[in-house]
Amino acid sequence: MKGKERMDRIKTAQINRALGVFICLFGVIIIIAMYFTETFVQQMTDLVAGLVLLTIGGGMVWKSSHTLKKYKPEDLN
Repeated sequence: MKGKERMDRIKTAQINRALGVFICLFGVIIIIAMYFTETFVQQMTDLVAGLVLLTIGGGMVWKSSHTLKKYKPEDLN
């Protein structure tokens, strides 16, 4: 793999990690907002939406961490 392609993959993984953390935090905020809703349907909607966002964000963080471990040199990890 060429150096430029490797650096591009590292940059993409770093961006995906930051985006994944943001999506996870947004999911946590939605789950917390569940406690301020009035009806059961609103609570379940917030819970499902929050869990979906947590899953997506967690997957992005997990995948980007594995990509960074694969392409970064050992001395930078």
